[in-house]
Amino acid sequence: MTGKRQLPVEGQHAHRQDLRTFMGVEAWVFDLDNTLYPHEADLFSQIDEQIALYVQKTLDLNRSDAMAHQKALYHEYGTTLRGLMTTQNIDPDDYLAFVHDIDYSGLEPNPELGKAIEALPGKKFIFTNGDRPHAERTAAALGISDHFEDIFDIVSADLIPKPNRETYDKFIDITGISPARAAMFEDLPKNLKVPHQLGMRSTLIIPKGSRQVFQESWDLEGDPYPHVDFVTEELTGFLKAVMGAFR
Repeated sequence: MTGKRQLPVEGQHAHRQDLRTFMGVEAWVFDLDNTLYPHEADLFSQIDEQIALYVQKTLDLNRSDAMAHQKALYHEYGTTLRGLMTTQNIDPDDYLAFVHDIDYSGLEPNPELGKAIEALPGKKFIFTNGDRPHAERTAAALGISDHFEDIFDIVSADLIPKPNRETYDKFIDITGISPARAAMFEDLPKNLKVPHQLGMRSTLIIPKGSRQVFQESWDLEGDPYPHVDFVTEELTGFLKAVMGAFR
């Protein structure tokens, strides 16, 4: 596809390249939060609240100061966990258990997503900055647990989060995948830079209803995300479209 890129509209998903570029992919790598479930499920906001509460209790701060400090740690260290480990020497296991102590009842089984993932040829992985128990509970709530080869979590990454290059290298080393024959799905553009550099097909998941805002940003900035090959608001439909392109 040439010329000005088009973001997805109903019934359309590719905006930059032909979906047939996914032919030959043997490893399908999915972020977890706000990727395998929609942003509007509002699950991650609970985690964000728990993180702020952990910071508040650990540093004896008021609510607003704790939230501000949390964001500062996130931006400086990549995750609040890494920031607190560096500055406060906290126990990462205690932190991970606390921040993922949330209510999953808002997540409903998504059999259509399960079918779409199952239909993909090759192996499928969850690659998350969260921990394995959170990923397992989330996948179970969605009814998609059986479709994944493995979960690569923040503990597997030695607590070094995406988008650090060494984390992707370790993921590739452990799973044995070939980046040139892999595809990655993420809700954060920065986490797709390394996969794109490594040769993976990269797909950005954006919240439903944000297409117009995203398009305006794209128009104003030219090409702010050259490492993003595809954009979609709806993962299930996108995966179905990918499989349809193989026929």
